[in-house]
Amino acid sequence: MLRRLFQRRVPDPPERPLLAGRPPAVPAGTRLYAVGDVHGRLDLLEQIEEAILEDFAAAGRPLQPVLVLVGDYVDRGFESRAVLDHLIERPLPGFARVLLLGNHDLWLRAFLDDQAIDPAWLDYGGDATLASYGVGLDRSLPEAERLAAARTTLLERFPPAHRRLLDILEPAFEFGDYFLCHAGVRPGVPLEAQSDTDLLWIREPFLSFPGEFGKIVVHGHTPSEEPVVRRNRIGIDTGACWTGRLTCLVLEGTEHRFLSTGRADPG
Repeated sequence: MLRRLFQRRVPDPPERPLLAGRPPAVPAGTRLYAVGDVHGRLDLLEQIEEAILEDFAAAGRPLQPVLVLVGDYVDRGFESRAVLDHLIERPLPGFARVLLLGNHDLWLRAFLDDQAIDPAWLDYGGDATLASYGVGLDRSLPEAERLAAARTTLLERFPPAHRRLLDILEPAFEFGDYFLCHAGVRPGVPLEAQSDTDLLWIREPFLSFPGEFGKIVVHGHTPSEEPVVRRNRIGIDTGACWTGRLTCLVLEGTEHRFLSTGRADPG
């Protein structure tokens, strides 16, 4: 089951992102940290934040740190509520921070708004999110009644601060030569014209597209056993909720490398 959820890959020669034949860069005097899909794993989020703080403290020169999380804070892991609490109450001191919207975060928001959702959300980790708020599912009820009852209880227990956080999540963020979003972009569509649906859900034709997107796309959403580095994109979802490995991409100047809750990787 686990391997079916991961993007299948064969070993490739090392690649380096290139933009119009040159290495992409972030603005001078900055260092960007981009963290992959958390999925209810507060323990891993705390570990990667500690690694980020240690890494930045070792810089030895003035830099402006920027932290970006690419979404999917909830579902699958059992600490979704605690993850949202942590994001609200414990931002990293001195870091500019951008929180992007993931498709699982959108699912939760839609459920709160009583919008039509695919009941499969529960099978893809929504049940774990409900449990983190103390909401059970009455399996004796028909599906529609079961979901309605769960939504009523969740609304009673869902902190207003959590709803405000879900409402301010951004679909995408541009930084230097990089474009960060949750899932990816549609080839042939300018970055400024990308739809929210593609930014949150796309896999193909994005993953296999060999051309340029206008910037290097940094994304999560499609888990792989290792970070995926291509000429036009960097994938940083390493399946933290199953593998225990939450990955952080570090960008400074024209260089990239990785931090991980499992191990550090020089890239």
